[in-house]
Amino acid sequence: MGFKCGIVGLPNVGKSTLFNALTQSNKAEAANYPFATIEPNIGRVAVPDKRLEALASIGKSEKIIPSFMDFVDIAGLVKGASKGEGLGNKFLGHVREVDAIAHVVRCFEDDNITHVSSNINPIEDVNIINLELQLADLESLTNKKTGLDKKLKTNDKEIKFQYDIVSKILEILENDKRVLLNDYNDKEKDFIKSLNLISLKPTMYVCNVDEGSIHNGNNLSKKVDDLVSQNNHLTVLVSASIEAQIAELDNKEEKVEFLKELGLDKTTLNKVIQSGYNLLNLINYFTCGPKETRSWTIEKNTLAPQAAGKIHSDFEKGFIRAETVSYDDYVENKGDAGSRDSGKLRQEGKDYIVKDGDVMNFLFNV
Repeated sequence: MGFKCGIVGLPNVGKSTLFNALTQSNKAEAANYPFATIEPNIGRVAVPDKRLEALASIGKSEKIIPSFMDFVDIAGLVKGASKGEGLGNKFLGHVREVDAIAHVVRCFEDDNITHVSSNINPIEDVNIINLELQLADLESLTNKKTGLDKKLKTNDKEIKFQYDIVSKILEILENDKRVLLNDYNDKEKDFIKSLNLISLKPTMYVCNVDEGSIHNGNNLSKKVDDLVSQNNHLTVLVSASIEAQIAELDNKEEKVEFLKELGLDKTTLNKVIQSGYNLLNLINYFTCGPKETRSWTIEKNTLAPQAAGKIHSDFEKGFIRAETVSYDDYVENKGDAGSRDSGKLRQEGKDYIVKDGDVMNFLFNV
């Protein structure tokens, strides 16, 4: 399990070029005109994690199975999309289906690449997209409220509960304010999450800068930084131009050397995945044996039985305990046997909160 990240932004900001770089494909047509992406392109990529190779070497595993992340290249939204402009509501619907949003913002000048509004203004671009997402939520909530209103006469307490929450959220959005989940109790949070509001999706802002600004950004990217930091969102500096060049290189060694020449130690893929994990509070634990070494993605604070359930529902239903070793201890002691002999292998029960890098073996009975 990984997560699905939707790449959004105005036309010609570098979405498809970024998608191609992330998935190392040319599936998306990176054309210099609006709506080059007519249907959302989906690419599944392995989450880079050097720990897998070390574990597989110790376990003498036949194969390695990493976690995966899906990127969805969603067609360029435009002003008025919520009212059907451009490619309209169809693509706002695609945004609802993702776990997180990577909002690509153009932060470079280039007369050869047209801009939908002719001038480069990243703050205006951000506000256009965010407004369209908010308007789409307002329409969805208004329709929900209308449906609930017709059922109020039944005096059903659940209907009244839902109606009151929808009305409250509508008022917040109409006043151009943010919905903060921490303001609600657990039952209210669960209902709000079920509404699948686009404006509540965790968002990272991907500032697409020129090659010379990849290290420290530029005046345009810093404006985005200042804007989104007020709302506790993340920003990531990338250069789609650099990533397109990297994608053309044939082997890993050439790519590493190219990055070194530019003074970079991470590819865009690593940056975006790391930001995505932070946004969604995700971690990885591992299983390791002769057959395979595998990475499993879970949310932080997941209990051992629920983590086991990611492998198979029977593991969760019949959970007994989890033999657990931290990654560092597992490597230092060269596997299960050495970790057991050194006292580093622990027997964890149902209340154990799984940590990033735990190497686990689940005992169960059904």
